[in-house]
Amino acid sequence: MNCKEGNDSSCSCSGNEEKKMLKCVVVGDGAVGKTCLLMSYANDAFPEEYVPTVFDHYAVTVTVGGKQHLLGLYDTAGQIDLRDDPKTLARLLYMKEKPLTYEHGVKLAKAIGAQCYLECSALTQKGLKAVFDEAILTIFHPKKKKNRCSECHGCCSII
Repeated sequence: MNCKEGNDSSCSCSGNEEKKMLKCVVVGDGAVGKTCLLMSYANDAFPEEYVPTVFDHYAVTVTVGGKQHLLGLYDTAGQIDLRDDPKTLARLLYMKEKPLTYEHGVKLAKAIGAQCYLECSALTQKGLKAVFDEAILTIFHPKKKKNRCSECHGCCSII
């Protein structure tokens, strides 16, 4: 559905300035912690056992920048897992790669034009709220980009 038609009540462009509905879909490799991230944030508790993707959807009311927003959290099943792919493993071994440092993450985020770079822990919840707060702020105050689609009108952001 196109947001400019005004028929999608969940669209952040629906004109309701009091409380906007935002949809946050988390994607990534399988077994990396997407469900735990969402459950820890939504329920304020880390699941004690491995939870396969059962957290399909959850909505929380959040206050960011003094305004309330309804945040719809959507989980996805894990995508292609490259951690056991022989070609990927051989390439990493050949390149003598190491885990990213915080500084490298910041540089990479800047290089691809990301709004910012954040790290968090679903287990300890360190930085967890900041990740979702920043996502909300990014939706309402995105960086200006050239070649922006005229059909989008800011209703969909990939963060």
